[in-house]
Amino acid sequence: MKTKKTFDCVEMKRRGAKRIQGLTAGMTMEEQLVFWKKRTELLQQFQQAGRVKHKPSAN
Repeated sequence: MKTKKTFDCVEMKRRGAKRIQGLTAGMTMEEQLVFWKKRTELLQQFQQAGRVKHKPSAN
């Protein structure tokens, strides 16, 4: 008996790639580098906020 998939990670990856392609369409290489630098900084801030928020308590 097959189970129906409720989540398709490949489809999610493809949707994300298509979204990024739309955001960077028409950008020069330099503009793309700035875009990715800013996105990396945002990701690092997000990750740091998560670490502080979910820091385990000492028992």
